[in-house]
Amino acid sequence: MSRQFNNQPLVSIIMNCYNGEMYLHESIKSILSQTYKNWELIFWDNKSEDKSAEIFKSYDDKRFKYFYANEHTSLYKARNLAIKKSNGELIAFIDTDDLWEKNKLELQVPLFDNSKISFVYSNLWIIKNNLKKKKLFIKTKSPSGFIYKKLLDDYNVGILTVIFRKNIINDLSKIFDERFSIIGDFDFFLKLSKSYYFHYINTPLAYYRIHDKNFSSIHSEKEMEESDIWLHENKNNIIPKKLDKIKNQISLRKLLFFKFKKDYKNCIKILFENYKSILVVQMLIIVLTPLYILKKISWFHN
Repeated sequence: MSRQFNNQPLVSIIMNCYNGEMYLHESIKSILSQTYKNWELIFWDNKSEDKSAEIFKSYDDKRFKYFYANEHTSLYKARNLAIKKSNGELIAFIDTDDLWEKNKLELQVPLFDNSKISFVYSNLWIIKNNLKKKKLFIKTKSPSGFIYKKLLDDYNVGILTVIFRKNIINDLSKIFDERFSIIGDFDFFLKLSKSYYFHYINTPLAYYRIHDKNFSSIHSEKEMEESDIWLHENKNNIIPKKLDKIKNQISLRKLLFFKFKKDYKNCIKILFENYKSILVVQMLIIVLTPLYILKKISWFHN
């Protein structure tokens, strides 16, 4: 049944897992603590080799649903497969190392009583290993509405904060682009924002955890490769001014990556590629700043 608990909509929470044992208990407990109770947890085990399955199956809750992949796939193919197992009217996401505030669903779900709202996202905290050190992700209020153009300027949709109506994806053969392992949510949510109303909650409702075993941390170079693919495929659909801004953001990410890797040859290369850009001063500061200082002030990029 998609509705129970006083006719409240069922939320399908998608949790994709590959060797996620380290913080899994904490993530699950943050779901169990939700004040909104009508949810199911779709746990997609992407052929983990650690104790993830054992940890998940140790919880005795009828709302927990375990699925084991036939083969190990890219993250976004795994997300697509997990969504196909869902029964809810609403779809939400949390990964095995992230956390939710206990009132996340309680604050988000009632917003869908407004028929024009199809997608809700919120601010979040970035944490490093534990809750003692945290940083607010979005510093200024983000927009609501049909916000495609605004997201091109400043994309700030954290997938762990997202909840959307399942019916907006029912007719899609594929949801996330399965070629991608890191930027699939950026690509797909931008597409949705062209046609659907996004509502923003400024209150941080989730915690994104930075640690040495983050897939995005381990595969930063892959993120850059995927960003270049996306840019190449979408360059004709974006006005030059916004395209330049996206290129600048990607170049900054690359510069930080090479700086942290102490790859100064590529740092200099990026500087020369952007010497006419307004970002060149900021890039010079990054290159000249001692690495230990840079890491201290930008730990959330590590």
